[in-house]
Amino acid sequence: MSAVLTPPPAAHRPPFRPRPLLWTVAEFHRVNSSGIWLGRRPILLRGVILEQGPMEPPHATGVALVTAALTAVFSPGWYLRCQLPLVFGLHTDPIPDVAVVSGTVRDYTTVHPTTAAVVVEVSDTTLATDLTDKVELYAEAGIADYWVVDVNSKRLLVFRDPYQHPLGGFTYRTHLTLATGDSVTPLAAPHATIKVADLLP
Repeated sequence: MSAVLTPPPAAHRPPFRPRPLLWTVAEFHRVNSSGIWLGRRPILLRGVILEQGPMEPPHATGVALVTAALTAVFSPGWYLRCQLPLVFGLHTDPIPDVAVVSGTVRDYTTVHPTTAAVVVEVSDTTLATDLTDKVELYAEAGIADYWVVDVNSKRLLVFRDPYQHPLGGFTYRTHLTLATGDSVTPLAAPHATIKVADLLP
């Protein structure tokens, strides 16, 4: 006579605890390349996919202005990437609006860059994320020069000197708020001057 197996009483079973399913960069890129998120502009922060939504004209104009201004001051040996992957580890690709990376376009034929001299986010509807989650993320990645073009308030926010806080987390020691009459000099192009007004749509 065969024994009948019954599940153990609920009290003796370990409780099931649902947990988030974290995406890897490879999974994110594979699905993104399929076109399934066309027009939704997803990014991957610490394994979580965030949707940024359609790009409005002020944002598009800001990206173009930042690209033109940085292209004018960075010499050969630097390459500007616009809304392309910038991979930080296994679970993060913020796809910044503009990133200035070393080398040439052909240096990234088989791999995406993992750092940048300057990262710029043009912010119209994503300011809260750009000033919190991305500040910590870029500081942790060691990005020395992080800029946020605040489209709505007509200002440039500059974050420099990344460090790890003794109580945990990463941030920047230096925070600058620059208005339309001010200028900014990229750390990696110390002899250049860019008017903040030239970055603002």
